[in-house]
Amino acid sequence: MSEHTSAGMAQMEAILQTVVKDWYDSLNDPAPAQERVLHKLLKGYAQTRDGQAHGAANIETLEDYRRAFPARTYEDYLPLLNQVYAGDIDTLLYQEPIGIAMTRGTTGDTPKLIPMTPDDLNTRPSASRAVLNYILRTKQFDILEGVNLNLGFPSRLNAMRVGDKDIDVGYSSGIYIRHVSSKTMITSLPTMDELDALGGDQEVSAWDRRFELAYQTAKDANVTILGGVVNVFLKFGRYLHKNYGMRPKDIWQARLMTLGSAPRISTKWAPALHANWGSQAAILEIYGTTEGMFGQQKDDHKAWSPNYDLFFLEVEVGGRTKMLHEMQPGEVGSLIVSTVILPRYKIGDLIRAYRPPYFRCIGREHPLTPWRAWWEDLLYLDFGRI
Repeated sequence: MSEHTSAGMAQMEAILQTVVKDWYDSLNDPAPAQERVLHKLLKGYAQTRDGQAHGAANIETLEDYRRAFPARTYEDYLPLLNQVYAGDIDTLLYQEPIGIAMTRGTTGDTPKLIPMTPDDLNTRPSASRAVLNYILRTKQFDILEGVNLNLGFPSRLNAMRVGDKDIDVGYSSGIYIRHVSSKTMITSLPTMDELDALGGDQEVSAWDRRFELAYQTAKDANVTILGGVVNVFLKFGRYLHKNYGMRPKDIWQARLMTLGSAPRISTKWAPALHANWGSQAAILEIYGTTEGMFGQQKDDHKAWSPNYDLFFLEVEVGGRTKMLHEMQPGEVGSLIVSTVILPRYKIGDLIRAYRPPYFRCIGREHPLTPWRAWWEDLLYLDFGRI
C-alpha cells in the first residue's frame, strides 16, 4: 500500500469515527445522553404555542416532562397539525416547514402527514450511520467509491398551501434524500429529481417506471450500497427477472444492504434478499419511520441500536412508562418518541428488548403482535437470538 493511499485511508477512518462517535457514546451511557436530548428538545418546544401551553420552559426533570406532556397519538395531534397546515405554524413548529412527509399507508387507510423542518432534517443523516459504521469496522473503504441504488419513494407528490407558501408533500425518505444527502459521503442513482419527474405514487405502473429508470441509470454503475424499504428491493428483483430475465446479482455485486420497514429483515427476509442480490451483500437492519430514524444495526448482532443522542425514547411496558434504555431483555413495550416536531408521540410500534443496546420492532401495537412474534421466532429458528 502506498503512503498516499495509507494516509487517505487514515483520514477516511478519522472522518467516519467522528460520524459515529456521538452515537457510540450515547449507547455506552444512555441516561446522560437522553437528558441532554430532552433539554435540547424542550428549548424548541418552548418556542411553540403547544409547548408554552404545557410549560416547556419551566420543565427541569423527566418527571416534570411526563406530567406536563401526556403521551399523544397521531389522532391527538391531528387538530394541532391541521392548525399548522392552515398557516398557524407556531402552533407546533418553531421553524417553517420545508416539506410534509406522508406515510405509506401501512398504519391505516388514511396516510398520516408529518411536517419536516430544517432541525428535523438535521437528525435524518443518522440513516447513513449503519453504512458508515459498517465501513469503519470492516475497513472496506472502497464501498464509498460506488453508489447507492435509489429505489426510493417520491419526495414530491403534490403541494399543500401552508400560510402563504406551497409546501411539497412527499415521502420522508425522498424528502431526506433531496435535502440532506449532500451531507453524507454516499452518491445515489437515480437522483430524486429524476425519480420525481416520473410522477405517480404507489400504483404498479409508477413503480415500473421507477424500476426501469433505476435499471437504465445504474446498470453500468458500480452499485455497492442498497438502502431503503425491503419489499421494494424484492419487487425490483422480480421486475428485472420478468422484463430482462436477470436478477440484480447478475448486474451488480452489491456489498451492503441497509433496509427497513419490516421485522426480521436479517432472518425472515434474508434468503429472498440473497437470492436476488447475492450472498456477498451484508444485511443491516434499520429502524426508521416517517417521524424519524430511531436506530440502526451497529455490528453483527441482528438487531438495531437506538439513536439516543438524537431522540428522546420511552416505552410503555406493563402499564407503566420507562425509558427505552431501562427495558429488560425480553420485555415488549409500546414506543413513545420525542422528536423535534412531536413531544411524547406514541408512535404505535411494539419494541422488544434484548441485552443492551439491542432492540427490534416486532410490529404494530396489537394484542396479537407479541404472539405472532414468538411464533415467528419458532418458524424462522430465531428463538429471540440476535
